[in-house]
Amino acid sequence: MSILVTGGAGYIGSHTVVELLKEGKEVVIIDNFSNSNPQTLEKIKEITNKDFKFYEIDYLNKEKLKKVFEENKIDAVINFAGYKAVGESVKEPIKYYINNISGALVLLETMKEFGVKKFVFSSSATVYGNPEKVPLTEDSKVGGTTNPYGTTKFFIERILEDIYKSYNTWDICILRYFNPVGAHESGLIGEEPKGVPNNLMPYIVRVASGILNELSIFGNDYDTKDGTGVRDYIHVVDLAKGHIKALEKLDKEQKGLFIYNLGTGTGYSVLEMVKAFEKSTGKKVKYKIAPRRAGDIAICYADPRKAKQELGWEAKKTLEDMCRDSWNFINKKC
Repeated sequence: MSILVTGGAGYIGSHTVVELLKEGKEVVIIDNFSNSNPQTLEKIKEITNKDFKFYEIDYLNKEKLKKVFEENKIDAVINFAGYKAVGESVKEPIKYYINNISGALVLLETMKEFGVKKFVFSSSATVYGNPEKVPLTEDSKVGGTTNPYGTTKFFIERILEDIYKSYNTWDICILRYFNPVGAHESGLIGEEPKGVPNNLMPYIVRVASGILNELSIFGNDYDTKDGTGVRDYIHVVDLAKGHIKALEKLDKEQKGLFIYNLGTGTGYSVLEMVKAFEKSTGKKVKYKIAPRRAGDIAICYADPRKAKQELGWEAKKTLEDMCRDSWNFINKKC
């Protein structure tokens, strides 16, 4: 029996594949390399000394996706194939709605055809919109999303809820990520955005290494400790391990739909992240203050207690680990 990982060559997908292989799972990856690198697949093998099956396909292509299910005995699916940049989604909403929602529907329909009913969904804290209060629990109000990326995640969550109500033989786990950063400690895999990075840490490391000239901090007039946006940053390896715990729950529980926040429970501002990176690496980060970016909010951080209580998962790695591993990855690439 195999775990199908869509978008398995991407940032979070590749780290999760590493953890799955370490656990002795058979893995099938699909990816179209729209925001990932084919070399990542070889790096996964180098880290784990294990192999897996790979198909270069777009999950929107129903016929090619069916072939994957026909050729493999799939036990469960983890979906990482969604586009993920808030800023880009504001500029290109149609692109995001087609890929994220239509792709998920094609995937779920194919799973139903082949009787595969274990699904772990890569959701996001953006489903909470502009929080009424923090920290955010899984029972906090959802909807009211501030950007198309978050709206796609919210819509897919609703679709999954409806699927479970209609066919309650499914096992579904929705994982609401906060802000993944860092890289594998080996430095072999990490976040490799194509073009100019949309997320904070890959931008910081590229400024520190001289690839980019300076960091733009979008807004310093938020109602926060230093005026810059506050987020809950979680190491990508901790996040990947959360998916292992989610699969374990789906294997042993009665049928159900489960929702968990994956975060640290601590919020750091953009300026605090810059200072932490400089302290951890000894590298200066040149920055400028820019106007607020459409779709951003002031503060967002998790209450992760439910994941600890029900999954036995909690974030272990520190802010220093996140900064050091991100820097190690860019150094190895350069």
